[in-house]
Amino acid sequence: MSSTSRILASLGALALLVGCGTGPDRAVFAVEADRFGSSEWSEPVNLGAPVNSSVNDNNATLLSDELSLYFVSGRAGGLGGVDRWFSRRASLDSPWEAPVDLGPNVNSSGLEASPSLSMDGHLLFFSSDRPGGQGSNDIYVARRTDKNDDLSWGPAVNLGPDVNTAAFEAGGFYLQSAEAGSANFYFVRGPNTVALDIYVTSVNTDGEPGGPAVLAAELSNQDPAITDAHPSLRDDGREVYFYSNRAGSLGASDLWRSTRRSVHEPWSAPENVGAPLSSTANDVQPSLTHDARTLIFASTRAGGLGGADIWMSTRTSSGH
Repeated sequence: MSSTSRILASLGALALLVGCGTGPDRAVFAVEADRFGSSEWSEPVNLGAPVNSSVNDNNATLLSDELSLYFVSGRAGGLGGVDRWFSRRASLDSPWEAPVDLGPNVNSSGLEASPSLSMDGHLLFFSSDRPGGQGSNDIYVARRTDKNDDLSWGPAVNLGPDVNTAAFEAGGFYLQSAEAGSANFYFVRGPNTVALDIYVTSVNTDGEPGGPAVLAAELSNQDPAITDAHPSLRDDGREVYFYSNRAGSLGASDLWRSTRRSVHEPWSAPENVGAPLSSTANDVQPSLTHDARTLIFASTRAGGLGGADIWMSTRTSSGH
């Protein structure tokens, strides 16, 4: 049996086991699976300078302590056209410090994008069009021992043919949690940067793929004119945000959300999250914090410093 078949068989068997539950336990499980379902998102706030600038600043993610912010920018001082940068702050109430380029182990003379860190802070997944890949754009992983040192990343390694192909791959997200199941690495693939769909495979704790990726059909429109991209999951694997220009969007692209009862069951039909997160502008690249109460995303909406800026919104932990 192939690795792909093993992944699908494992998920199917577990789904049958979970589906056999009835009564109060099943009802409680459903509530827990979507405990943020009735929460409201706050009006997004622009992160301002020095994080945002007059150029495009996007693809942002907060580390688990929310004191380090990784993002992508074309500002001066990088190694290529677009690099990954980080900014730190002393506390949650402190201002962001001047961004620093992540350096030559993870940045190159090419276009770098989509930084995403593992929950434990030891793995950095990202995409790049640097030479030596499998195709036009590939996903890489870098590793570090000291999770508090943002400049200690080791050399980037291509994730190989289970993830990367001759097509375009980007936007990797590693669901590192006890409930993650075998299908725990989400990313996007397509013939170009427009016709993107969401795929899933498994990776181990060292960031090594465990088998060929399969299409996440419930999250992917599969229309060549539609982009479904940049998945970001809640730590329990029961909620995902991504951006799409599918029918029902308010602008060029909007933020969309889907949930599931457990990591072994199908995703619900995606729904546009609506205002204030989605707008008539281009709203893309959502990234949930580990407590799922903060969402970082990029937008071209009014009130920015130039091009795309990084914005932040927060929500309550329940409907009240």
